[in-house]
Amino acid sequence: MHAPEVPARLRAQQLALTRHLRDPQAQPAPEGVEDRRLAVYRELLFNNVASLLAGNFPVIRTLLDDDTWHALVRAFFRDHRCQTPLFPELGREFLRFLESRDTLEPPFLAELAHYEWVELALQISEATVPAHDPDGDLLDARPLLSPLAWPLAYAWPVHRIGPDYRPASLPDAPTLLLVRRDTDGTVRFSELSPLAFRLLQRIEESPQLHGRAQLLALAAEAGVADADAFVAQGLGLLRQMQGAGVIPGTVRDDPAD
Repeated sequence: MHAPEVPARLRAQQLALTRHLRDPQAQPAPEGVEDRRLAVYRELLFNNVASLLAGNFPVIRTLLDDDTWHALVRAFFRDHRCQTPLFPELGREFLRFLESRDTLEPPFLAELAHYEWVELALQISEATVPAHDPDGDLLDARPLLSPLAWPLAYAWPVHRIGPDYRPASLPDAPTLLLVRRDTDGTVRFSELSPLAFRLLQRIEESPQLHGRAQLLALAAEAGVADADAFVAQGLGLLRQMQGAGVIPGTVRDDPAD
């Protein structure tokens, strides 16, 4: 059976109401509804969204004064069309909104929002570590990057930004971070060296390569003369990552490889 169609008049009222709630300054209220009642909905919806976003992005909230914060939330509430109605995804929708803006003040706002969003995203991620050999040879088999370990690169030093530190210009080098979820559910952030970041990036981009091949390719990228010494150093790094659960082990070659 098909659901009965919404009468045209009721649908028009519903659309008028939602437009008004999104943008009460520019969109008139639907006829026949007392403004006192509408005010309750206007304040309740906006304040709930503002409160949820403040909880998702606490650093951003401390950086912006009340007027600036409320104007930003109002623009999001008015202009953004969410791809999901789920409340846990509200932070991701706000991030999409910021990333779609041509200009932002401060200029690091979108990257800082991503950095703050990542923690919740990893907490609620349903990804699981695939089958692997925890005792596999990290050089002669394919290292597995945990889906619960994310190497991240930012132009701004997002992990340092706060009320006491607001960079005015881009630093010379990017900020390289690793965010991972431990077995107890704790999300941890740590800084990565350029070598460690590129190694994880290579494993993510080319998971079909054995560890030795990854390290030799990385040595070639870096212009290292002593490849054997580089591989030995890289093996130590792989073992360190394995101990942290970033690389839980190795996976078997596919028969087609």
